[in-house]
Amino acid sequence: MPRIAFLVSSAREIDLRESSAHPTGFWLEEALLSYERFVAAGADVVVLTPDGNTPVADPYGLEPIFHYPAEDRDYYASVYRTFHHDPDDIRITLDHTTTLDLVAGRRIAQRLLAAGKTPVEAHDLVSRAAKIAWQQGRNLVDVMLTERLDGGLPEASLREAVDELNAASVAVRDDRVARLAAIEGFRSPVALSTLSDEQLGEFDAMFAPGGHGPMVDLPENPDVARLVEVLHAQGKTISALCHAPALLLAAPDRIDGQWLFEGFRLTSYTNEEEDQNAIGRLGMPWLLASALQNAGAIFDDAPYPWASHVVVDRNLITGQNPYSTEATADAVLKALAVL
Repeated sequence: MPRIAFLVSSAREIDLRESSAHPTGFWLEEALLSYERFVAAGADVVVLTPDGNTPVADPYGLEPIFHYPAEDRDYYASVYRTFHHDPDDIRITLDHTTTLDLVAGRRIAQRLLAAGKTPVEAHDLVSRAAKIAWQQGRNLVDVMLTERLDGGLPEASLREAVDELNAASVAVRDDRVARLAAIEGFRSPVALSTLSDEQLGEFDAMFAPGGHGPMVDLPENPDVARLVEVLHAQGKTISALCHAPALLLAAPDRIDGQWLFEGFRLTSYTNEEEDQNAIGRLGMPWLLASALQNAGAIFDDAPYPWASHVVVDRNLITGQNPYSTEATADAVLKALAVL
């Protein structure tokens, strides 16, 4: 049974240029889904925080827009892939995903099917409308109505599909909150600062979920530096997701004076993604992707923002954003030979 050090930020505030002491924490989806995946694979998962304080979920990450059901997100992906043949030219922003109701496409398609359309016809209508919405920054339902792409559905039915999606997202969020609250490790984490180097060496891997919290209490933490150095010296897996690769900045220099991860390929939440979220728009004190590159990393991001993207280089595993959660966790399990 592999033993995983599950390092969670216990930060609760971050100073932004336009909002001092802004509420922050760990990202719910990343922490919960990764933890559950590790436990389901039979791993012994020990939740740590730098100081032993109870971590809190980032309030921003609790908004329903970040908890769309998987089947709706998958259908949405099948729609936006029709926008262009080259994925490099598909620029899906967070606003596209969250304010234009594009993710409601699956539920609209279900109503079109019930009205007699074939699956191909329903997907085509939704895709054509979604492309116009994407290009012009317009609401999906409004486009379907004004461009006569509604397939005969009344406006009330289209609006109902959006309301149904929003209600389902709230239900997913509330279920995740309840599941995480039931995990003892998140209620009473182990203080990383209390563990000796010998105890740290007993872990087979470490994993850290993101949220903006990790940018506050992980990069300059001497105990995080100890954990990384001990595991790296033994060639054990070091993994971090989204904003959590900030912890790598705590790593000490090698004997040659270079950063411990000099020349490693890695990824993290990108500057472009940061510019698109509500927290980033309030003015980040520093940008993670730039900091990692300046430290000596070879930054490797997806062709476009918000795509699932995982980078494995030697014993280092990093994931780009929340949509990379399951793939990052699976890469860790593969490295531990339990998947």
